[in-house]
Amino acid sequence: MGETNVGAEPSSPPSRWSSGIGFGVLFGGLTAVVTIAAIGRAWAACDIGVNAAANSMTLLFLAPLIWIATTVPWVILHSTLGRRHRRTARMAGLIFTLWFTWFLVTWLGMPDSYPAPFCPGNVPPWWPSFIPT
Repeated sequence: MGETNVGAEPSSPPSRWSSGIGFGVLFGGLTAVVTIAAIGRAWAACDIGVNAAANSMTLLFLAPLIWIATTVPWVILHSTLGRRHRRTARMAGLIFTLWFTWFLVTWLGMPDSYPAPFCPGNVPPWWPSFIPT
């Protein structure tokens, strides 16, 4: 009746693109959440922006852009460098993600041109002093 294919080969391993997309979606999402939360907290501490609703809409608009901007390098790293050096590709992706998060938070969250009466130098009081702004 029903034949089973005993000698069937297992399915092929996932391609580099799908692996890179998986890591990119994961770390891109985490980067977007952490970046948006840190920028929102910095804006609130330094009284930057119009009000909470306007700031929230701006941050909601930025979230998918940050997610995509973080996902693309992960896909590129895994499809190029990850072919031979998986650990190196992952470490490069993590370093890029950390740098990109720091860059966005310090660039968007702490604008130099905005007069901040509550934050000297537009640096929120909760920002660690050992991390440059």
